[in-house]
Amino acid sequence: MTSVVKTKTNTAILSVLSNSLLIVLKVVVGLLIGSVSVISEAIHSGVDLIAALIALFAVRASGRAADERHPYGHGKFENVSGTVEAILILLAAVWIIYAALRKIISPQLIDMPAWGVGVMLVSAMVNTLVSRRLFKVGKQTDSVALQADAWHLRTDVYTSVGVMAGLLVIWIVNLAAPSVDIRWLDPAIAIIVALMILKAAWDLTRESARDLLDVSLPEEDVSWIQSYVTQTWPQVRSFHNLRTRKAGSNRFIDFHVAVSDTMSVGEAHALGDEIVVAIKERLPESRIQIHIEPCDRECKQSCVNGCSVEREG
Repeated sequence: MTSVVKTKTNTAILSVLSNSLLIVLKVVVGLLIGSVSVISEAIHSGVDLIAALIALFAVRASGRAADERHPYGHGKFENVSGTVEAILILLAAVWIIYAALRKIISPQLIDMPAWGVGVMLVSAMVNTLVSRRLFKVGKQTDSVALQADAWHLRTDVYTSVGVMAGLLVIWIVNLAAPSVDIRWLDPAIAIIVALMILKAAWDLTRESARDLLDVSLPEEDVSWIQSYVTQTWPQVRSFHNLRTRKAGSNRFIDFHVAVSDTMSVGEAHALGDEIVVAIKERLPESRIQIHIEPCDRECKQSCVNGCSVEREG
C-alpha cells in the first residue's frame, strides 16, 4: 500500500469511527426525548456512516494498480461510490420528510430538550473537525470519495446547528411560557434538514456522474495544456485532437503533435517525454499519450486548427 493510499484509508477510517459514535448518541437521545429532528439527524449520520464505509472501500479499491482486466486502473471506483452515496442520501431525506409530516399531523411533546441541544453541539463539533481533515486529505490526493464524504459531514454540521437552535427555542419556550404550543417546530426543522440533504445529494450526483460519463477536464486545464505545449516547445508545429477525461484522481490526456519530418525518431521520442514530465508537474496523477506526426507542410484537415507553422516566419 502506497503512502497516499494509506493516508486516504486512515482518513476514511476516522470518518467511520466518528459517525458510528454519533449515531449511537443521537439514537439514544432522540428516543429518550422523543425528538423527530434528533432522530432525523441520527439517520443522517447513518447515511454518513454508509457513505464513509463506501468511501473506505473506494479509496482502497482505486489505489490498486492497473491490471489486465482494468488497464486504465481502478480510479472510477471513487466515482461509483459517490453516485451510490447520493442515492442513499436521497432515500434518507425522503424518509425524514415522511416521518416529519406524520409528527406534524400528530404532534408529540419533547421531554428534556436540553439533552438534544447537547448532543447536537457535540455532533457539530466532531463533524467540523473530521470534515476539515477529510477536505484537506481529499484535496491533497484529489480523492472524489473523501471530498464527497467531507461534504456529507459538512452538511451534517449545518443541520445539527439547525436542530440545536430549534431545540434551544423549544427549551426556552417550555421554561418561559409552558402554555405556548410549539410542538410543530421540531418536525418542521426535520423537513428543513431533509431539504438540505436533498441539495447535498444533487450536488454529489452531479460531481460523481460527470467523470463516469467521461466529461473532459475543466476548461482551464484543457486551455492550459494546449497553450503550454504550443508556447513552450517551438518544435511543435501543430497541436490537435486533444482528448481528456478523469477517473477518480487519475487524469487521462491524449493529443497529437506534428513536428518537422526531418526530426529523428530519438529526438521526437525525447520531446514527447519532456512534454509528459512537464504536464505532470502541473497535473499530477496524469496518464498522457502523445501521438507524434511528421509535418511535411502538406496540411491535413485534422491539424489545420492547431497549426503553428506561421510563427516560424
